[in-house]
Amino acid sequence: MKAAELFVRCLENEGLTHVFGIPGEENLDMMDAFLDSSVQFVTTRHEQGAAFMADVYGRLTGRAGVCLATLGPGATNLVTGIADANMDRAPVVAIAGQAATTRMHKESHQHLDLVRLFESISKYSTQVRAPEIVPEVVRKAFKVAEAEKPGVSFIDFPEDIAALDAGDAVPLKVQAAVPPDPPLEKVEQAARVISEARYPVVMAGNGVIRARASEALVRFAEQLNVPVATTFMAKGVIPFSHPLSLGAIGLQAHDYVSCGFDRADVIICVGYDMVEYHPYLWHPTRDKKIVHIDASPAEVDEHYILEVGVVGNIGSALDAIAQSAEPKDGVPASDLRRAIEEDFEAHAHDTGFPIKPQKILWDLRQALEPDDIVISDVGAHKMWTARMFQAEKPNTCIISNGFASMGIAVPGAIGARIARPSQAAVALTGDAGFLMNSQELETAVRVGTPIVVLIWSDSAYGLIKWKQMQHFGRESHIDFSNPDFVRYAESFGATGFRVESTEELPHVLRQALDHEGVSVIDCPVDYSENLKLTERLGQLICQT
Repeated sequence: MKAAELFVRCLENEGLTHVFGIPGEENLDMMDAFLDSSVQFVTTRHEQGAAFMADVYGRLTGRAGVCLATLGPGATNLVTGIADANMDRAPVVAIAGQAATTRMHKESHQHLDLVRLFESISKYSTQVRAPEIVPEVVRKAFKVAEAEKPGVSFIDFPEDIAALDAGDAVPLKVQAAVPPDPPLEKVEQAARVISEARYPVVMAGNGVIRARASEALVRFAEQLNVPVATTFMAKGVIPFSHPLSLGAIGLQAHDYVSCGFDRADVIICVGYDMVEYHPYLWHPTRDKKIVHIDASPAEVDEHYILEVGVVGNIGSALDAIAQSAEPKDGVPASDLRRAIEEDFEAHAHDTGFPIKPQKILWDLRQALEPDDIVISDVGAHKMWTARMFQAEKPNTCIISNGFASMGIAVPGAIGARIARPSQAAVALTGDAGFLMNSQELETAVRVGTPIVVLIWSDSAYGLIKWKQMQHFGRESHIDFSNPDFVRYAESFGATGFRVESTEELPHVLRQALDHEGVSVIDCPVDYSENLKLTERLGQLICQT
C-alpha cells in the first residue's frame, strides 16, 4: 500500500464522504487512490471554489470539509477560501501536493514553502515527511480543525513520499472531544449578575451554532424573559418569529440603539467571536457589564472587559444559569420588536422596479421552507440579507463575515447541497461576486446539485458605492458591464431566468426552486434605498 492509499484510507476513517478539488501532477497517486475509495471526489473548476465548498460543508456538518490542490499555483489558489474558513471558524482540512523532497533544497519549478505560507491562515500547517506518519498527521489535522474554535488544518504532501510503501501503518482511532461543563462558581456568579440586572440583553454569536446550543439559548431567553440579538453568522439561533428576537446586529452606528444595547446594563455574550463584529461598535460607552458564555476564554479588548466569564459547554452553561437566575418582569424590548416587524413588512407589497432589496428578501422568504439554506455572498446585498432575511432555524442563512470574502455564494451553495441534499440551497449574490466563481456552475450541473443562484444585478460594486457616497458624496470607479446572465447560464447547461417586473419575482422563484437542475435568476435591484437605510432605522428608533 502506497502512502497516498493510506492517506485516503485515513480520510475514510474520519467518516469523510466528499473531497473538493482539482487533480494535478504532484497529487497523481492520491487521485488514483480515490478510484478505489468510498470518498467521492468532486472535481471543481477553480481551487478557490473547492475551498469555499469545503468551508460551507464544514459549517453545516460540524465535521471538517476537505479540499485538495496541487503544488504552486494550485495551492495558492486555495488561499482566499482557506482564510475565509479559518476566520469564520469553519472546520476544513486542506491538502496540497508538493514537489519531491529531492528538489526542495534548491530553486525548483513551482516549489514554494507551503507550510510557512499557510501557517498564518490556519490552526495547523505541516508536511508529510515519511509514509508511516500519515495516520498521525491526518488524525491530528482533523482533530485540530474540528476543535473549538474550529478552523483550518493544512497538509503538504510531497509527491515522492506519496508514492512510497506505507508498510503496515493503519488509520488511528477517531475520538470525539466533549467540552466540559462550566465551573459551578462561574455559573452562580453569572446568575447573580443577571438577576441583579435592570435590563439584560443577549448577543448570540456563531459559537451557539457550532455548539448546537440553539434550543438551550431559546430556553434561556424564555425562562429569564431576556431579548436576543444575533450576529450575522448566528442568524436563526433564535427564530426571527420569536417575540424575544431583536434580529441581527451589523449595521454599525445604529446597532447600539436598534438592538437595545443603549438601554442595557448587562450584555450576555453567548458563543460570540470578536471577529464577527468588533465590540467597539456595539459597546462604545464601555459602561456595560459583560457576561461571556462560550467554549473558549474571551479575547482581550478594551471594549470587552468581563464581569464574569463562563467557559465550557455552552448549552449546559445556559441551562444551569437559567435555573439559578431570576426572570425579568414585563416584556422587555417589545417596542423595538414592533419596530423591527414593521420595517420588515413595509415593502411586502412594493411594486417598484428595479426591485428594492427588502422586497426581494420578503419574496424569497415566502418561497423557501424553514429548513432551506441561503448562502450570502459579500456586497451590499449581504447587509440587507443580514438585517432583513428572516431566518427561523440555525445554519439556514450562511454569511461570510469574519473574512467576508466575495465569491463564496455559488461554490458555497454546492457545498451546502452536498452536505444537506434534502434542503434547497440558494446562492444569494451580487453580479460582481457571482462572476468571481461563476465557473462553478459547470461543477453544479455536472455533479447534479440543483442549486438556485439569485443575482442582484446593478452593474456596480454596490457596497463600495454606498460607502463612497457616505464618505465623499460621489462615486469612484465602481461601474462595470455584465454578460447576458440568462444565456450565460444556458451555456453551462443551467436554466436562466430574467425578472422583468416586480410582480414576476415570486413566480420566477417558485419555478427555479421547483426545477430539478441548476437555475440562475437575473434580478435587477434598486440600491437607492441604501443611503436611506440608516435614516429610516433612526426614525423607527426615535418612534419607540
